[in-house]
Amino acid sequence: MSSGWKHRLFQLQSHSQEDPLATLHRQDSIVKIPEPRGLSPFLALRNHSTMTEFLLLGLPAHQSSQALLLVLFLVIYLLTLSGNLLMILVIRASSPYTPMYFFLSHHSFLDLCYSSVTVPKMLENLLSEKKTISIEDCVTQAFFVFDSGGTEICLLAVMAYDCYTAICHPLRYGQMISNELRVGLVWGSWGLAFLDALINTLLAWNLDFCEARVISNFLCETPSLFPLSCSNSSNNFAVLLCCVFLHAFRTFLLTFYSSACIVSIILSIRSTSGRSKAFSTCSSHLTAVALLNGSGTLHYLMPTSGSPWELVFSVQYSVVTPLVNPLVYSLKNKEVKAGLKNMLQKSLHLFQSLQSSLLGSTGQVEDG
Repeated sequence: MSSGWKHRLFQLQSHSQEDPLATLHRQDSIVKIPEPRGLSPFLALRNHSTMTEFLLLGLPAHQSSQALLLVLFLVIYLLTLSGNLLMILVIRASSPYTPMYFFLSHHSFLDLCYSSVTVPKMLENLLSEKKTISIEDCVTQAFFVFDSGGTEICLLAVMAYDCYTAICHPLRYGQMISNELRVGLVWGSWGLAFLDALINTLLAWNLDFCEARVISNFLCETPSLFPLSCSNSSNNFAVLLCCVFLHAFRTFLLTFYSSACIVSIILSIRSTSGRSKAFSTCSSHLTAVALLNGSGTLHYLMPTSGSPWELVFSVQYSVVTPLVNPLVYSLKNKEVKAGLKNMLQKSLHLFQSLQSSLLGSTGQVEDG
């Protein structure tokens, strides 16, 4: 056997007798796999599996400030519930039940939903020291905020068309706003907002969340999830931008066109009483459109940076607007005020009847 073959056989024998762990260490010292510069996908997956909650730190952390805010927002929430429930009861008891009342009842119901989605969690965080919300609850809240807010924006556009038809075509109002059309417009508003919210929420479920877990707000919304993700959220932002442009701006254009036609008709009315009546019919609606469309659209288009304006916008359209809407529509609408007066008179008459019947039954018992 030649010397070369003897040397090769000696190398094979020495390798076969070597400790396997030593072989692995020697191979690791020779073969180096380059690490990626960014975050490892296994690390991102592990962080996503262990990341279970976010911190909602938008409100002040001082004890005295939190106690004051708790009382303030609790009173606002109770007033919002009572005001919108009263509006629904007044509208249901009104006669005749016009399309405007139909849209107003759905609008009050949406304000109830919007406020109930956001305020109770905020009150819970003001009472608690942890200020946490799970990822599942956060994404769910973002879905319902998107759904209820989008439905209300569409419904405001429908109400603008209703107002335009009532002022610009009063003789054909009953034909143009039929029962089938108003039901279809309301269900179309619900369906379109639900579809937009579902698409954005399903995309948000695919995001991986890493070390960042602080939301500088008191509620979870779809834009606030993007800075917390360690995965690429550009597709999510593009879809959200398309939904906002197609949803909010399309309804804004319809509302703007209807409002422009209404203003031109109002200015052409010569009698002062007719002009004031037409203006009172639609001024409340224009106020509601300005309150919701302005702040809500700006907040969803602005990049999430944790600025105080984001908190101001969120408080304005999720807490203040549902409180103000019943006041705006009841104070500016003569039919709603008349319906509220009639319902209070009926309630007072019923209370007096019950009181007299109870007193009569008590007197009979005493005589017996």
